[in-house]
Amino acid sequence: MKKVYVNEERCLGCHLCEFYCAFANSGETEMFRAFRLGRDAKPKIRVEDKINFAVQCRHCDDPLCMKNCIAGAISKVDGVVKIDREKCVGCFTCVLSCPYGCIAPDKDGHSATKCELCTQNGGSPACVQNCINGAIVYEERGEA
Repeated sequence: MKKVYVNEERCLGCHLCEFYCAFANSGETEMFRAFRLGRDAKPKIRVEDKINFAVQCRHCDDPLCMKNCIAGAISKVDGVVKIDREKCVGCFTCVLSCPYGCIAPDKDGHSATKCELCTQNGGSPACVQNCINGAIVYEERGEA
C-alpha cells in the first residue's frame, strides 16, 4: 500500500505542506477563501520546527488508535485508517493512543481528525503534490 513518507534531510521547514493540506481539507475551491479572516482551516500534517520534520498519520498495519477507540469510530479501509465523525464520541482516546501524535481534536473539539491521504479530495495527497523540495513522497515501500 502507498503511504506518505518524509525525507527529513530534504525538509526545509517551509510549512507549505501544512497550508496545502489545510486548503485541501477546507472544502473551499480557492485558497484565499480557506484562509480569510474568521476561517479556521487546519492542516492534518504538521512540521516540527526544531528538526524540520513533517509529522502525519502512518496508517499503521495494526493501528493502536483503532484498537483503543471505545466508539468503534476508527476503521481501516483499503489500508487507509479513517475516522467516522458520526460515530466519534470525542473521548480522544485515539489521540492518547497514537504513538506518532498524528491525531488531534477537530476545529470544533467534538471529534478527532487525522490525515486520510486526501481520499476525500481525489486520493493524491496535497502535501506531496506541493512540497517544493520533494521531501514528502507518496509511494509503496517494501518491508524493512
